[in-house]
Order: sequence, then structure tokens, then C-alpha cells
Amino acid sequence: MYLSEFEEIIAFIACGLILVAFGVSTYKNIKTTIAEEKEKEAEKKENEEKIKVLIKYIKTKTALLKKLEQLKKEKEE
Repeated sequence: MYLSEFEEIIAFIACGLILVAFGVSTYKNIKTTIAEEKEKEAEKKENEEKIKVLIKYIKTKTALLKKLEQLKKEKEE
């Protein structure tokens, strides 16, 4: 069974629309993926900064506790 000329044109148009839709869908997926990766990277940097602050806090607290312990020893003597 063969298609008429009009049916062939409609089939080509349908194929073209499917290809365009696929291209647009792929483009949107890539764009979304890139945005998600940028968001993850920003969150990772933010978490690293928080960790640095916490490490600094712990070091400071440790130093203060050592100083307090040293002062207590000096006071006992």
C-alpha cells in the first residue's frame, strides 16, 4: 500500500515535528541538569564554608579549655 503525495507530505511534517519536539525536550533536560549541578556545587561550597567555621570554632574552644585548665593548675599551686 502506497501513500498519496499529500499523505507523504503530512508524514514528513509529522516526522519533522517529532524531531523538533525531541530536540527541544533534550535541550530542556540538559538545561535542567546543568542548573541542578550548579545548585549542588553551590550547596557543596556553602557546606564547606560551614565546616571551616565549625573547625575554627572547635579549635578556639579547645584552646580556651586548655587555657582554663592551665589557669586552674596555676591557681592550685
